Amino acid sequence: MNCIGIIPARYASTRFPGKPLAIIDGKSMIQRVYEQVSMAESLIKVIVATDDDRIADHVKSFGANVCMTSEKHNSGTDRCFEVVENLNKSDVDIIINIQGDEPFINPAQIDLLASCFADNSVEIATLIKRIECCEDIFNPNVVKVVKDIHNRAVYFSRSAIPFQRGVAQEKWLEKGMDYYKHIGIYAYRTATLKKIVSLPLSSLEKTESLEQLRWIENGYTIYTATTEFESIAIDTPEDLKKLSR
Repeated sequence: MNCIGIIPARYASTRFPGKPLAIIDGKSMIQRVYEQVSMAESLIKVIVATDDDRIADHVKSFGANVCMTSEKHNSGTDRCFEVVENLNKSDVDIIINIQGDEPFINPAQIDLLASCFADNSVEIATLIKRIECCEDIFNPNVVKVVKDIHNRAVYFSRSAIPFQRGVAQEKWLEKGMDYYKHIGIYAYRTATLKKIVSLPLSSLEKTESLEQLRWIENGYTIYTATTEFESIAIDTPEDLKKLSR
């Protein structure tokens, strides 16, 4: 089973323009992500997918693989598919889409996600982590997920799910109910990726602004694996400043 890792990296960002080139302790964010991802034992290749020459030139400067992609993509999933279209698809079984703004991603998380595909029925997989702070349940920037007993995602939401009727919010984690947040790393079989990028924007996706709901709404199953590692995403310049505090 051949797995490749693709790291979408855009220069344009409403909250943090040029984010992939931001420096963290002497190295750019995209270099740190690339080096962490490259330590994953499950990957045969890692590629940065970008639409900007500045990022492409920088990635080449530290000897990494880079693929120029269109500026028109609406998601990292679409950008990953363009990269795959330029590869010999017969040599690629699984594509892992890694966020380009998580410079401390643990390689073990990528290997965990890849291991999901030992089950031939798995078409799409992602990571989740148990929520330990009650505030995260009610934070709309923390995407929650409910899964079934077979570890398949039932629904993703920015709202607090499942809702505990008649229980004070500060007590929700004390009532024996497990809450999970979504870690935004996806993996897809090559054939499945080709199918999901052709799906039209769905009503659930538009409502929650979560692309994975398009797949669920169209009948695709998303398998979840639970990681113990915390995810640290850099979304704004302020997030970057917090690292040095």
